[in-house]
Amino acid sequence: QVQLVESGGGVVQAGGSLRLSCAASGRSFSGYVMGWFRQAPGKERTFVAAISWSTSRTSYADSVKGRLTISIDNAKNTLYLQMNSLKPEDTAVYYCAAGPSFGVGGFHRTSKNYDYWGQGTQVTVSS
Repeated sequence: QVQLVESGGGVVQAGGSLRLSCAASGRSFSGYVMGWFRQAPGKERTFVAAISWSTSRTSYADSVKGRLTISIDNAKNTLYLQMNSLKPEDTAVYYCAAGPSFGVGGFHRTSKNYDYWGQGTQVTVSS
């Protein structure tokens, strides 16, 4: 049984930092793409960042480039999202997800292309 368990969310002031973690278990994720998505109240779930488990190729939404960094610790089977220079508009529930392929073009930016999802962790950035 595949499990993705997020942790690390919380409340932080604008300009602060948080590190989200996602512990992955239940199968080999070799060849998979691991992604972070977020959903603000009343809005759709949107892409934040993705990384190839095998090649470490990364991709970011324009709104987070230079501030958020996605990484993987293969030995710990854990995905991370380092969040710096946080803004109030970063406030959302953050979800980690696993999909079978990084794909081409914007394939990995589409939530329907991910098979497994965590339960989400709340990030609140106060102004």
